[in-house]
Amino acid sequence: MKIEKSAAENAAIIKKTFHNSFDLQIRFFTAAGAPAAAVYLDGMCDEMKITECVLKPLTNKENFSRFGSPAAAVKARAYKGMGLSEETDLNKIAAALTEGNLALFLENEETAFLFSLQGFPKKGIDTPEAEQNEQGGSERFADSFKDNVTLLRRRLKTPALVTERTVIGETSRTDVIFCYLEGRADPAMLQKIRRRLEKTGLDTLLGSGYLKPFLDGGSPGLFSDTGFTERPDMLAAKLAEGRIGIIADGTPYALIAPYLFIDYFHSLDDYMGSPAYALFLRLLRLACFFISAALPGLFVATCDFHPEVLPPGIMLDIAAAEAKTPFSLAFEAFAIHLIYEIVREAGLRMPVAVGHAVSIVGALVVGDAAVTAGLIAAPMLMVVALTAISSAVIPKLHEPLALLRFGLIALGGITGFFGVFIAMGLLLSDLCGGSPYGVPFSAPFSPFVKKAQRDALRRAGWRTLGRTRTTAREMKFE
Repeated sequence: MKIEKSAAENAAIIKKTFHNSFDLQIRFFTAAGAPAAAVYLDGMCDEMKITECVLKPLTNKENFSRFGSPAAAVKARAYKGMGLSEETDLNKIAAALTEGNLALFLENEETAFLFSLQGFPKKGIDTPEAEQNEQGGSERFADSFKDNVTLLRRRLKTPALVTERTVIGETSRTDVIFCYLEGRADPAMLQKIRRRLEKTGLDTLLGSGYLKPFLDGGSPGLFSDTGFTERPDMLAAKLAEGRIGIIADGTPYALIAPYLFIDYFHSLDDYMGSPAYALFLRLLRLACFFISAALPGLFVATCDFHPEVLPPGIMLDIAAAEAKTPFSLAFEAFAIHLIYEIVREAGLRMPVAVGHAVSIVGALVVGDAAVTAGLIAAPMLMVVALTAISSAVIPKLHEPLALLRFGLIALGGITGFFGVFIAMGLLLSDLCGGSPYGVPFSAPFSPFVKKAQRDALRRAGWRTLGRTRTTAREMKFE
């Protein structure tokens, strides 16, 4: 819809477009000697900026007496610092209003002026919650994508950092930002991500998690090809490796593509200490991954099918403890892990104060009452405790580990070691078979990339690591 010459008529059309919403504010006044209408959404614009930077200067006739027309007067004055732009399409003007802009209509002018006066409430910069570090920065991403880009710019002070903006969602019209380093990111990889997001067809986008299924490689594997982080320094480190970041407005997390399996076991603390200790931490996280995934299933398989694996004394103690419980070992493992997931979910969803109470009650019921009542054996409780603690070491893998854990418990209770090891082989095949954006998910181990071994499982010292780093494009299939 083209703009009409009447400011009042244009304001009426905008009001009808928003279906007479109460928060749509329309102010009629005389601007630069001509009738004008200022239209904005209450709460989306800063009232002080509207008064001081738009209304007062525009109603001062002395500022515009030497200009030929009101439009020329507005364009000539120093309002460009407020993000001044012009628009002739009423539909685009309505969309701009939802982003916190103020639209100024002048009488007998077929163009409108848009002032960027955003003033909506937003959450400030906070400390990381899910990715704690002993050393390094203590800032996390905020809800505003502009603040997030600023946090990233503070860490990568180079013009090579490219930020591209697009809008996804017919109804929500959510701003999505692509971040990458020119010269390090693979252009073909970037183009593939653009195509995938253009074909989402989403009506509403309320969080970056909506985009993960479209960014993943499409295989029904347990592990995602797209990672996430709440830390701007972590995203900066991945961009330096040639990865691509995706930031959605309203979400304090950034997506990273492609994301490799070994990336789940890396932390910023690995780069703050000695290389030997970093190697120890990464081996510890890998060990916790296998403990969390396979220990319950292996324990059930050992006790039910392969008791000869354990020393006789330990096996007799386990048999004596299990003889006092009315359920099978596999059922105990299922039940206790299900209770653990219920307690964890309740702790996450409840308020903080109540969440602690839920955790305490769950620990008392599961840890003490169940054993005392003879419903759960103490050895199984120890296995569950070790599994839960190991899972907390790598929180980003909790979802696939929970599904894998239940599957291995079932196989261990039905087929013993045979089914567990077959499942582990299939899991290894799934890890090696994925290839997000041409980069193997199991890289740099399969295929083996010698140059990338300096920061895979072992981390080289900064005298070596600081000179060159392996980018994602160097691990692509040729």
